[in-house]
Amino acid sequence: MIAAGLGFGLVSVKAHEWLGPHRMTQEKLSTYESGMPPVSTARDRFSVKFYLVAMLFILFDIEVVFMYPWAVTFRQTGQFGLMAMLLFMVTLFVGYIYIVKKGALKWD
Repeated sequence: MIAAGLGFGLVSVKAHEWLGPHRMTQEKLSTYESGMPPVSTARDRFSVKFYLVAMLFILFDIEVVFMYPWAVTFRQTGQFGLMAMLLFMVTLFVGYIYIVKKGALKWD
């Protein structure tokens, strides 16, 4: 099965190279940036704040995902589940207050 899958993938890629159109135009070679002309090169540096906000978004997003299974099993977990989730939410809120106080979400 693995050999058949790899074989199909390789044949598909090679068939595209052999049978596909090969007309290179200036439009095809230009950078696509959501239908707008590129503002700068791809080698420009981003501010560290951009990456920090992205990591914080992922962190808080993943933590919020843990609340969905709890919500589904809320009636079965009882008082213990409620206290555990309240502790989790307080910890999450304290972390959020900490990053706001540190100014991690400011872009200036």
